[in-house]
Parts: sequence; C-alpha cells; structure tokens
Amino acid sequence: MESLDSPAAADFERPSQARIYDYLLGGSHNFAVDREAARALISMVPDVPLTAHANRAFLRRAVRFLVASGVRQFLDLGSGVPTAGNVHEVARQLAPDARVVYVDIDPVAVAEGRQILAGDEQTLVLREDARRPERIVGHPAVRGLLDFDRPVGLVVASLLHFIPDADDPQAVLAVLRDALAPGSYLVLSHITAAGQPQVAAQFAASEQAAIFAMPREPGAVHGFFAGFDLVPPGLVPVERWRPDPTTDPVAGVTPGELSCLYAGVGRRN
Repeated sequence: MESLDSPAAADFERPSQARIYDYLLGGSHNFAVDREAARALISMVPDVPLTAHANRAFLRRAVRFLVASGVRQFLDLGSGVPTAGNVHEVARQLAPDARVVYVDIDPVAVAEGRQILAGDEQTLVLREDARRPERIVGHPAVRGLLDFDRPVGLVVASLLHFIPDADDPQAVLAVLRDALAPGSYLVLSHITAAGQPQVAAQFAASEQAAIFAMPREPGAVHGFFAGFDLVPPGLVPVERWRPDPTTDPVAGVTPGELSCLYAGVGRRN
C-alpha cells in the first residue's frame, strides 16, 4: 500500500494550497493544475504574488523577534513546500540550537521537506491535518523534539483562512494554546475583507472557493488571539508589522497597501 506521506499519494488532478503558495513565491514545487489555479487567483487579485512575498517577509521578521525573545523551538502549521527562508533557517542564524516541527497535510510538501531536512536531528516534518491539533501536540515524535514545558513559537501564517467556520478554527487554536507554556508566542497572518469586500465576494463565488483563501473580518482575526497578549504594533496590515526594509524589502509596497492580509504576534499569558 502506498504511504500517505509519499508524493504518489498526492491528488495531482486537484490544486494544492501549499503548491499554489510555492508558485506565488516563485518556487518550482508545483504542477500545471496549481499554476492554473494560481493564475485564476491572480486574475481576481493581481497583487497576490506581492502579498505572498510580504507574508513570507513577515514570517522572517516574526521568527527573528521570537528568537530575540528567548524562543528556541517552533511548531509551524501549514508550513507548505520548503522554500528559501524557512523557519529553521531564519531561527538558526541567531540560535543554532533552534528546533522546528513542520506540519502540513500535502504529501508533496511533506516529502520535499523530509528530503531537504534528511539527517537534521533538530527538525521534524509531519504530515497531519491542522484541524486535528490534539494529534499534533500529542504526537510522540513532536513531543520527542519539542519541550512543551518551555516556550514554543506557534506559527499559523496564512493557514486559518483555509479552515472554514464549520471546522471551528477558534477551537483548533484553543487546543494548541492550551498545550503551550506561558511565554510561548503565536505568529499569525490571515486574509481579511478589510477594504476589499468585492474581493471577498469573488472568492466566495469562485469555482475553486475551497482552494482560495476565505477572508474574515479583522475583528474575527483578532479573536484568534484569545489567551495571547498582542505585542506592538498589534494586528496590522502585514507590511506594517515591525518593517525592516534593510533585511526584508518588499519593493513597491506603500504602508497599508496590503490591507487584505493582516498579521500579528501574541504572547501566551
């Protein structure tokens, strides 16, 4: 029987969110069906590739902030296909002992990650559904690498907008939050309908609505930080979160322009 973690287990007839994101970032771990879906998305929102790069830049800044705050272990959900600037790469520039668990449901992303990180005892790539958080935080391999009695950086960048309300993303985060020690952090970015209600309507009406991110109102995104204290500047358009043009330039972006994507970092209280 074919392993669920092998690329052969992937459904190459359907686009994958992880591989679409890889395409938007300029990666090569994607297929024709993913590129077609990405182009359809870009036709509705031309700035989508720019937003993807801005989100990646936010992730790098947030990881650096967490390392500077003393975090040495990370749990990255919906980590996607490995591309340059992954959490472990950024964290180890400042803390060589940093440990990272990557989790994704896409078998191609998981297989690629395991191949790239083969022999790296400070990382783990797990195939699991983020909607089953208890299986993730209770997994023996995860528990073997991460010490949940010490602060963990929980990364859910551009993930929750793929989890519909019917699957209760608030409850998913509650399980994850309750597994974290005080002093842990939540790194979160999410597509919103702020200032672009027509785009949200286009997403909802799309033939591929289940693949495209479904926006939520900023207030709903703010609610995902329940149990966490937002660090300054709070929940803001992604390029406004502690911008550092010397290390993560996003060419041509005016502050506030990417208001469809909000980002924030919260500390577990």
